[in-house]
Amino acid sequence: MRGLLMATAAVSLISVGACGSLPFTGKNKVRAPGDNAAAIGVNGYLWRAALDTLAFMPLQSADPYGGVIVTDWYANPEKPDERFKCTVYILDARLRADGLNVAVFKQNRDASGNWVDAPTASQTETDIENSILTRARQLRLSNIRG
Repeated sequence: MRGLLMATAAVSLISVGACGSLPFTGKNKVRAPGDNAAAIGVNGYLWRAALDTLAFMPLQSADPYGGVIVTDWYANPEKPDERFKCTVYILDARLRADGLNVAVFKQNRDASGNWVDAPTASQTETDIENSILTRARQLRLSNIRG
């Protein structure tokens, strides 16, 4: 019952928030329609690049305001006894290498069929970060060229 009340309250707040004609930016400030304020809270190139890079994995959640992308477990069809999950944190509104952090989680299936946590190579996280950064640079350059 409590969950139903909370869900109803959340829907009500969203509905009331959508009634205004101008977007709310926090701290009692309203953004004018022509204002160039960012629509998301993080760097758009890093955000799009992270989604592009991890497109082969099922998406569990994505928060463009907080800059967090969480994938669901992905098992390579060639290796069905191991699976991976990624969490990407975009930490800055600027396109910078230190504005990105990737965490990779791995599990292996044991003899009884249960998934057991396993260590991942730290190079895996670095490789994904580099792929995201490369894609973000490509997106930025294609946007500049027109």
